[in-house]
Amino acid sequence: MSRDELIRQIEFFRDIGAQSLDVGRAVPLSAAPDSRSSRPSARSAAAPAPAPARETEAKTAPSPAATAPTPPPAPSTPAGDPAAALNAIRDELGDCQRCKLAPKRRHIVFGSGNPNAELVFVGEAPGADEDEQGLPFVGRAGQLLTKIIESIDPDIKRPDVYICNVLKCRPPENRNPEPDEVLACNPFLRKQLASIRPKIVCCLGTFAAQTVLQTTTPIGRLRGRFHDVDGIRVIATFHPAYLLRSPDKKRDVWEDMKQIRAELFRLRG
Repeated sequence: MSRDELIRQIEFFRDIGAQSLDVGRAVPLSAAPDSRSSRPSARSAAAPAPAPARETEAKTAPSPAATAPTPPPAPSTPAGDPAAALNAIRDELGDCQRCKLAPKRRHIVFGSGNPNAELVFVGEAPGADEDEQGLPFVGRAGQLLTKIIESIDPDIKRPDVYICNVLKCRPPENRNPEPDEVLACNPFLRKQLASIRPKIVCCLGTFAAQTVLQTTTPIGRLRGRFHDVDGIRVIATFHPAYLLRSPDKKRDVWEDMKQIRAELFRLRG
């Protein structure tokens, strides 16, 4: 790990209030180099405040995953070659006009990362930055997600994982996904996960967790433990955009990332 990478990890740990790295013996964070003396704070250099949030983590109304009809089984994709399978799924998606989001989008945000990833992150929907660039999690929430990913294991970098969303198009004004939109996109998400066959899927936020797990259970009750979906280990945690508004929840996410790290080690044998 380079010095800059180590600094980014330590800043994330400090943000969540962690006092040690919890990797066998306590390594006090106060002993690590303080980047604030040598370069500007990541927070002081951050972009302007994000657009209105898409989701509130505590939901009372039924989620689209609960109110939408159960989607049909995902069609088969090329076996044995995840990259080719993902390309085939993207070709099938085409210039998608399957729901009312299509006319107002700039780009379809299909997903990006390693097609052979052990770990996949699933978010809710693209935001303004993602719609502009056609890539998932590239705004402020994406910068925080990168820090979260790199906190799991020094050997895991963002290009090593795969990142996608339930919806492939941005909802207007970043509103919450609606049932017909989830129904249109969910088969493609399921095919993505079936093609990659990761060891672990981490759902980011209420809508991703409720869609993947097909439940109405609130995120606060879903997180903190693993679930099994089609032979894949699934864990839910708070969305990075929510953490930007509620930084006190970063410690909960850190606990979830420690579970992912331990489960990855176990599954690797």
